[in-house]
Amino acid sequence: MKQFSDFNLRRETMAFIRASGFKEPTPVQERVIPYAVKGKDVVGISRTGTGKTHAYLIPILEKADPSADHVQAVITAPTRELAYQIFEKSKAMAEALPGLRIRLYIGGRDRKKEIEQLQASQPHIVIGTPGRIRDLFLKEGALRLDGTGMLVIDEADMTLEYGFLKDIDEFAGRMGEHLQMLVFSATIPPQLQPFLKKYMHHPITIRIEEQERFNPQIRHILVPCYHHSYEEVILKMLPGFRPYVCLIFANTRTEAAAIAKALREHGVPVTELHGDLESRKRKQAMKEFMHSEKPYVVATDLAARGMDVNTVTHVISCGFPSDLSFYIHRAGRASRAGASGTCYALYREEDDAAIRSLMKQGIRFEHMRYRSDGWQTLRPYGQKRQKPDTEMEKKISMMMTKKNTRVKPGYKKKRQAAIEKLERQKKREFIRAKIKEERTARYKQQTRDRKAGKDQ
Repeated sequence: MKQFSDFNLRRETMAFIRASGFKEPTPVQERVIPYAVKGKDVVGISRTGTGKTHAYLIPILEKADPSADHVQAVITAPTRELAYQIFEKSKAMAEALPGLRIRLYIGGRDRKKEIEQLQASQPHIVIGTPGRIRDLFLKEGALRLDGTGMLVIDEADMTLEYGFLKDIDEFAGRMGEHLQMLVFSATIPPQLQPFLKKYMHHPITIRIEEQERFNPQIRHILVPCYHHSYEEVILKMLPGFRPYVCLIFANTRTEAAAIAKALREHGVPVTELHGDLESRKRKQAMKEFMHSEKPYVVATDLAARGMDVNTVTHVISCGFPSDLSFYIHRAGRASRAGASGTCYALYREEDDAAIRSLMKQGIRFEHMRYRSDGWQTLRPYGQKRQKPDTEMEKKISMMMTKKNTRVKPGYKKKRQAAIEKLERQKKREFIRAKIKEERTARYKQQTRDRKAGKDQ
């Protein structure tokens, strides 16, 4: 394995590396840095937690010139939280190279103050969300990117998924004539290719493969919701495990807010992290998340992407995202640095196609539900019920035919239809019995709660 000294980096860059705590390059750093320093366009495909942030910060610092009074590099991230995290990591760059100005531009800040600051001096390094950077450059004319030579797009797949790539497209074409572009992402979806072809010149694609496509250290457990909401199932599950940090993923901001509200109402310490929060609350939530202050975190994929936290031991996926690769990223949060973890996937009937697709890709799901007496193992997902017993089939056969008479046309179809009808009746009876059983259990629990209240 190469060492950082093999890259012939300047003294200031080596000081930044030491301050960042790196002793040797990670695989993505080892392969990206030499090309990036030479000015090559690079597409880096690597999951969160592999050191890719420093794979572009190190080349940026190596090429930075504090004496040149213009913006030299722009780094975009799809969320305020991720942009802020990158900014925090970049502060050591200014300490290593005195005079280097690094500024953060995200929503929720005083735009008037930012414009006044830009009129006084331009930063050397810009970090921010695509929309804010676009507005300050094209709408306000305060941020000057005309001569900028480097553009980094972090978490490109999420940038595309949530429609922010069009913001970058608007200002990328107005940047320096010989623009070097570095694109980093966990996946590169086909819809991203036209953008890459438009702006990148003979890019070097670097893909950091994991040893296993699906981390064998992670348990994947399917948990049926039946007729319950996600928050009801989660509350029922909580006594069944003791996480250090449990990251609960919701597909929408509305779902995330509802789940977080339900947990808080039941006294569960929870951090809520999604785009509908106001700026102050998002900043506080991000701080809680990064420092693992609360054992439960409810977030959307977009809000949590790129947030590198090693204390997550359990993940709960409320349904499945439309892009199933995002489920892999969700589950991967439960296993950092080779540690074991568990991902609970809460599912409904409409998730059948997603579950079967993941099973075909190699994920081995356990099928369980939590009852008052503990976890209960269910029949393997997708395994059909046993056909009616032989005696039942004989009875149906006797209903369909008469002794010593010739079998009528369509006998087999009618016989099969009768069996299926009987199976449907049994299934309905089973569901009714389960609903009645759960209602009875709920009534008994309410009775116990009322009695306990009176005793107090």
